[in-house]
Amino acid sequence: MSQTPTSRILAEITAALEGGPPVLVATIIAGPEAPLVGGKLLVRSDGSIVGGLGHAFLDGAITADAPDAFRRHAVETLYFDSEGKRTSRREVGEGESYQVMLEVHERPATLLIIGGGHIGKALATVGNLCGFSVEIIDDRPEYANAERFREADRITCGRFDEVLDGYAIDPNTYVVCVTRGHKHDETSLRLVAASAAAYVGMIGSKRRVGAVLQHLIDDGLDPEAAGRVHTPIGLDIGAETPEEIAVAIMAEIIQARRGGTALPMREAIRRRRGVAPSERETPNPS
Repeated sequence: MSQTPTSRILAEITAALEGGPPVLVATIIAGPEAPLVGGKLLVRSDGSIVGGLGHAFLDGAITADAPDAFRRHAVETLYFDSEGKRTSRREVGEGESYQVMLEVHERPATLLIIGGGHIGKALATVGNLCGFSVEIIDDRPEYANAERFREADRITCGRFDEVLDGYAIDPNTYVVCVTRGHKHDETSLRLVAASAAAYVGMIGSKRRVGAVLQHLIDDGLDPEAAGRVHTPIGLDIGAETPEEIAVAIMAEIIQARRGGTALPMREAIRRRRGVAPSERETPNPS
């Protein structure tokens, strides 16, 4: 007996969450045609589909938007007018637009933390709260253990070069080098900088990290691979403590993953709305 589109969609979502290819699922959550609400369309990364939203123009619009949604690991609501043109809640009257929720279903992203010190510990906590699968590598048993890293899904104790040689790193992996010293950072970067990771970051001052990267380039590392290393690591929020530094690092990782602007939210909203600087709100002097 053949599967219905709904059962096929559920089966592919389950497979994606268990490590299979990611899938994008679009669901109509509101619109001018009540019978269509709840309709689902699944889009695979190769562009093939299962199900449908009831109108070819909606299916086409979602399929066209899918590559960008996969890139941003999207979870968002889109609005379309009666011709399938992207719009917004403000531009179309209540009940006149099709509201479509997009969700990319995939296994949790991996946060690979190389170095189990104070920042590595804080980063594991924040990364776990953000829904990442946390993996720890350190060469010291007193740091690389389950008692210290209760939030980690995988902990490996061993020499950095031996552990990282052949370590599974894919485009859904975010790597952070926060080891205890220059030598270990260089050893780790040598093996991860040119990997398939979505993000590679390294802690340290601009001068120190610049010297490490230049040494690796002199030893044969592709300059393009060196150029993709995020360093100094994190967003500039004035972080000082290990916990604050961890927040700054995770903020940059989320920005890289979701495609945000890293601007204050009110500034980002104003830019999206096209508000000119002279039109922006200013404090009332009274």
